[in-house]
Amino acid sequence: MASPLNNTTTSDQEMADLERHDYVERVQWVLNTPKPPGLSQELIGTAVSWRNKVPFLNMQSGLKHELFSMLKATFPILSWCQNYNPNQFKHDLLAGLTLASLCIPQSIGYATLAKLDPQYGLYTSVVPPLIYTLMGTSREIAIGPVAVISLLLSSMVQKLEDPMANPIAYHKLVLTVTFFAGTFQAAFGLFRSGFLIDFLSHAAIVGFMAGAAIVIGLQQLKGLLGITHFTNKTDVVSVLKVVWSSFQHPWNPYNFLLGCSFLIFILITRFLGRKNKKLFWLPAIAPLVSVVLATLIVFLTKADKHGVDIVKHIKGGLNPSSVDQLQFNGPHVGELAKIGLIVAIIALTEAIAVGRSFAAIKGYHLDGNKEMVAMGFMNIIGSFTSCYVATGSFSRTAVNFSAGCETAMSNIVMAVTLFISLELLTKLLYYTPVAILASIILSALPGLIDVNEACNIWKVDKLDFLACIGAFLGVLFATVEIGLLMAVTISFAKIIVVSIRPGTETLGKLPETDAFGDVNQYPMAVKTPGVLIMRLKSALLCFANANFVRERIMKWVIEEEKDSKLRNAEKTIQIVILDISNLMDIDTSGIASLEELHKNFDSNGMKLAIANPRWQVIHKLKLANFVPKIGGRVFLSIGEAMASFSI
Repeated sequence: MASPLNNTTTSDQEMADLERHDYVERVQWVLNTPKPPGLSQELIGTAVSWRNKVPFLNMQSGLKHELFSMLKATFPILSWCQNYNPNQFKHDLLAGLTLASLCIPQSIGYATLAKLDPQYGLYTSVVPPLIYTLMGTSREIAIGPVAVISLLLSSMVQKLEDPMANPIAYHKLVLTVTFFAGTFQAAFGLFRSGFLIDFLSHAAIVGFMAGAAIVIGLQQLKGLLGITHFTNKTDVVSVLKVVWSSFQHPWNPYNFLLGCSFLIFILITRFLGRKNKKLFWLPAIAPLVSVVLATLIVFLTKADKHGVDIVKHIKGGLNPSSVDQLQFNGPHVGELAKIGLIVAIIALTEAIAVGRSFAAIKGYHLDGNKEMVAMGFMNIIGSFTSCYVATGSFSRTAVNFSAGCETAMSNIVMAVTLFISLELLTKLLYYTPVAILASIILSALPGLIDVNEACNIWKVDKLDFLACIGAFLGVLFATVEIGLLMAVTISFAKIIVVSIRPGTETLGKLPETDAFGDVNQYPMAVKTPGVLIMRLKSALLCFANANFVRERIMKWVIEEEKDSKLRNAEKTIQIVILDISNLMDIDTSGIASLEELHKNFDSNGMKLAIANPRWQVIHKLKLANFVPKIGGRVFLSIGEAMASFSI
């Protein structure tokens, strides 16, 4: 008869054998994974997804149904207009008329900012909104000219052609830039390349917008002060020099008094509108009221005879065709395409940010790729109809939303109202003072400067703030292009630094849990004697960072060894467990660095183990014959690795 002690010993041995068998089996789960999809399979998968998303490529049901589905996918208006009702139209009519009252003076002002005749701003508020309504997915976004795009065009195109010396040639170049911008935007959407606009980070956009707002404000000093000779440069130093020199000569204060009076009036109405949401219409109609009153004042007092600058003739009528004015054979085609690309990205960034903000409030999804296609086609068609680059305006979208718009029909109401204005009212704007247009643009600028967000960026991420301040200072003291270049350069530098110098962290077991955490983040984490657990904080181990990672790990191991000796620890490091759960991919340089680590550890009596490898990583490690070199020590988790060494 067996003794109880022998039975217990046998039972413990059986349990240990069973656990060892389980660990061996789970190691095989890691090592015997199927082959991951390669590049060709991913491309085929993309093509299949496209086939499923493009109705006419998937002909399982009737041709008529598929054709209608394709039309609805291309023109979302066909989806929502089926359930459109009179109550919705009532709200859209009110919103569209309110929008038009703000859009008329702003469009004229932004056209002058772009160094174009005033009617081109009105043209841009007629055709692009109509095209967007057919193809766009946002219900609230208001389409038309905006301040930042107007500044971009004037600051970059005027380097190729002087708008004062040759306005016709300048206008043709702006139309060509509009065509290129629309082409790029449509291509981004059709080829699902929306990630390209992400090269301009949120921080860079905040800095760029703030810098552009100040530059735009300085540009308005020409109209506000009635300065005759103004610089074509946009940097703050050049503009302030011109303004200072203008004070050395006799100047007319009437422009300044008229502009400042109505600027104060517009700002007061905006303050009242924010205080009382029911008065949302007050700041919306304030610019139009200002234009009407200022025009009457100039007409009745004959102020234009006393030095007040006026708009004079504004060409009326429907948008004329401009197909024959596009310049594809001139000497500046390459430069125009480059400007078009920059403008396309900035316009898309602003429009999609505005659209997504209000879509989130209403609780529906905004399709980014469809938005790009819609923006692209509206600008391409706009370039054929005497429009310059249009995009979504935050200030007008906010007014549209506050006015209770239900669908994109408000854009149609606005466009029709603008068309009627072009046909009937342009002659009445002859005496409109230039100073009032400057005050309208100035009143819209505070919304572009987000000091709170800049402070928040500083608190959260100092490198992001560097991109923000780089864009701000670049636009302010150099040019718009340099500001953008600085922002993109700093953003890329951040990505490169993080990629080539990834961090590593030492892990310990969190008490009363099975989890392992960074010992610096969790001081209560307990290290296991004789075992060093490290986690790589990088998604890619490649030629750019492999040597840095290897040296960093070796440095940690040496420091841990020294600490163990100083503490007179019983065990020095015998096992190094490398947690690579964050690692998405690895190349041959990364594998070579792991092999070098293994050799160094092996020569010092230490063993290397790998925990939680991803699919692509373990596949490449097997192909490189790395797994046998480390004795097959590859585990599902850190806990499994620890348990296997303790058995």
